[in-house]
Order: sequence, then C-alpha cells, then structure tokens
Amino acid sequence: MIKVLVAEDMHVVRAGLAEILDGQLGIEVAGQAADGPSALEAALRHGPDVAVLDIDLPGLDGISVAARLRERLPACRCLMLTALDRPGLLRRALDAGAAGYLLKTATPGELASAVRTVAAGGRAVDPRLAEQSSELGENPLTAREAEVLRLSAGGAGAREIAAELFLGVGTVRNRISSAVGKLHARTLVDAVRIAERNGWI
Repeated sequence: MIKVLVAEDMHVVRAGLAEILDGQLGIEVAGQAADGPSALEAALRHGPDVAVLDIDLPGLDGISVAARLRERLPACRCLMLTALDRPGLLRRALDAGAAGYLLKTATPGELASAVRTVAAGGRAVDPRLAEQSSELGENPLTAREAEVLRLSAGGAGAREIAAELFLGVGTVRNRISSAVGKLHARTLVDAVRIAERNGWI
C-alpha cells in the first residue's frame, strides 16, 4: 500500500484529490494539509511514501517543503501538482528534490500513475513541460538577484529590500541592475515579468 500525503490550500480541490487517490488500488491517503508548515508536520507525523504538494502553499511554498522533506524525511518522495506550467519552476522543483511535476490538468489516471512511478523510485514529469525546460536554458540569476527581484515584484523598494535582506541600499541597486542586464530587460518591471514567466522567481 502506497501511503500518500495531499497538501493543497483549496479545500474542495484537496478533498477531490484525496477522494481520487483513495479510490485507486494500492494507494491510501494517510494525511492532508492546507499549508506548507502543516504539510511538513503531517509528513513527519505520518511518514508517507509520497507527498503530493501544490507549489503555491501558504506559509511555506511546495518547493521549500520538498527541499526540507529531502533533508528530514528522505524516504518520502515528492510529487508537485500545480497549475503553474513554467519550465523554470519545474527545474527549481527538481533541484529541490521533487521526483515529479504534474499539472492540475492531468487526469485521475495520470495522477495515480505518477504517484506509483514516484513511489517506485522513478520520475514523473509532464512531457510538454520537460521539453520546454530543456529548451529554456539555465537560470542566469544568482540566488540573491532572484530574491531581490521577488521582493521587487511584491512592491518593495530598494530601502525595504535592503532592510529585509540586511544589505546596503547600493548593493541592492547593484543586484537589481545586474539582474536587469542578465535578463536583457529594459526596466526592472520588465525583468520581473521575464523572471516570473520563466519560473525563476
């Protein structure tokens, strides 16, 4: 029996996923969670074989949950289930230790098959996204540049970002300028748009 944890913030979607998976031969939903911290806690409590994680979980996003589970519960394999079809996010998820990446447009049969593949030690990735990811190229941003762009996307100015990251305002401006240049963007807004579209932030 494959024990599964389902982490999804939308109650109706989470209940539907749990019902679909519980109805599959050899799969049992051992726990559910509505946010990132709860998903981590539930995984450590129930010890599932597979954690099905939404990327946009509140409190702690699904990619961060996958990274922490890789360290704290390596026997639990993670399958990202998301509406976000961005190749850069796929790469980030796999780098964080996720064994699968499926879109929410998948059929119940495809979801169950992905859970079984991941539980057996394989990798299950949406084929169209995998192809786009191979064409995309590497993320040119450093972790700090990506963080600065992420905070800028939320409306923070250079002074706020500097305070948040414990950096000088000049350093923040240099990182913004570097990110804009690396992405061949005209403005900061353009750089944020490019990075978001590719799933780099």
